[in-house]
Amino acid sequence: MHEVVTLQLGQRANYLSTHFWNLQESYFTYNESEETPIDHDVHFRPGVGADGSETYTPRTVIYDLKGGFGTLRQYNALYEMSENAVSGQGLWDGLEVVQKQTPIQPSEYQKSLDLGTPAPRLTSDTVRYWSDYNRVFYHPRSIVQLNEYELNSQIMPFEDWNAGEELFNDLDKEHDLLDRDVRPFAEECDQMRAIQIFSGADDAWGGFAARYIDRLRDEYGKKSVWVWAIEDGARVQRHQQMKKDVNKAKSLYSISPQASLYVPIVDIPSRLPSYINVDRHSQWQTTALISAALETITLPSRLRPYHDFEASLAGDDGRHTIYELQCSINPQDREDKSPTDEEGRPKAQSEFDIDFSYGDGDDKNAHIFNQVQVTRGHERGNSTEPKQEELGHIRKLRLYNSEAMLQSYHTPLRMPMLDSFPHDLYPTFKSNEGLSVFAALTSSTRTAQRIKSIEATTARMLSVDERENMMNGLGEIREAYETGWDSGSDDDSD
Repeated sequence: MHEVVTLQLGQRANYLSTHFWNLQESYFTYNESEETPIDHDVHFRPGVGADGSETYTPRTVIYDLKGGFGTLRQYNALYEMSENAVSGQGLWDGLEVVQKQTPIQPSEYQKSLDLGTPAPRLTSDTVRYWSDYNRVFYHPRSIVQLNEYELNSQIMPFEDWNAGEELFNDLDKEHDLLDRDVRPFAEECDQMRAIQIFSGADDAWGGFAARYIDRLRDEYGKKSVWVWAIEDGARVQRHQQMKKDVNKAKSLYSISPQASLYVPIVDIPSRLPSYINVDRHSQWQTTALISAALETITLPSRLRPYHDFEASLAGDDGRHTIYELQCSINPQDREDKSPTDEEGRPKAQSEFDIDFSYGDGDDKNAHIFNQVQVTRGHERGNSTEPKQEELGHIRKLRLYNSEAMLQSYHTPLRMPMLDSFPHDLYPTFKSNEGLSVFAALTSSTRTAQRIKSIEATTARMLSVDERENMMNGLGEIREAYETGWDSGSDDDSD
């Protein structure tokens, strides 16, 4: 078994992760004659509930600020007997005065799940927290509330990158977060293959994630670390945007060299195709759109027939670990337009309907180093999957011809349109049939251009010492994504 343990850091990450877990839950089958292509043990762990019944809950640790969990309780219906109803008074023998906040009322959607009745249609107004559309039970150890900061606080906003870094250091010094939160899930694995992290990158959660990954690397140095770095795509005032740009630069500088996979995700891109109908002010809706691409591109890591997803991400040299996330949503009558070579094998693709990493997707002349493609639902036309013994030869040939490394996966499994999704996100598609999706992770020279832009906008906002270290570090990262650069070459020009 090759399990994946997930960490969810912050409100925006939890909105996206909730869609991810809802989709994983939808793949479960309860008929012995019906087999699913998904290996659920990759992301879910068996356990025993309070009443002795068997449970199956995600291998995840969820961090959020005070007030960020909504109606989600640490002890749910599976484990409610574990929660102490009455706490002892300890040494105090006087009268107790208990003050409680007004409890948040469950959403009508959650009430319907508890009662087993038909779910009402969700809207942007009825979704107040990510827990309002959550369909999954979590283990009590998965819920970690950070009381040092409060969600949406005007007095102490959790926005500065350094504040997240300091918070992690303080908490880790007091509790040893790896030992308390990660190790119990890691030790349950037969052979943990990766740690997957959903995190904000342009706010304080970037600093929190950076220090967390430092500790993970010290403890699990040989394991893959996949980072989905979410950035706010909304337009804000200039001074706020400059602060976000600095935070993004610090996350890129601190996290990407440590990660096996670092994917910046803009929530939500400025340009979208006409067949998308999304409320840009609703995190529930924008992250639902992102989840279609993210859940699709990671499918090979849990599909039973595939076993080399990590090798695909490494490409030929393992040097390019920053990837762009892109996808196209295909209706049933749309022709498969993924390009193929003369022998019908897939080729690297540069044009997608939605670019989640760099937004505009205009640079068609960018050089692609490596690409991982996943198609689901629709037919692949005349393309043929190369045999395992041919892959080595094909990769050598592509390297010799300076072509992109490419690995392509396909599954007939469509993406289900759940009742926890916005019902009119894809108004032209038949939701009862599921979605066909073509998604890709692409490593290209566009990353060098983006880093150059980040260097230009953030250099003047940093202190002298910090500026020198970060600009040197970002420059080294950028050079790896520029064509024609070779770390071992000698430059004779003076």
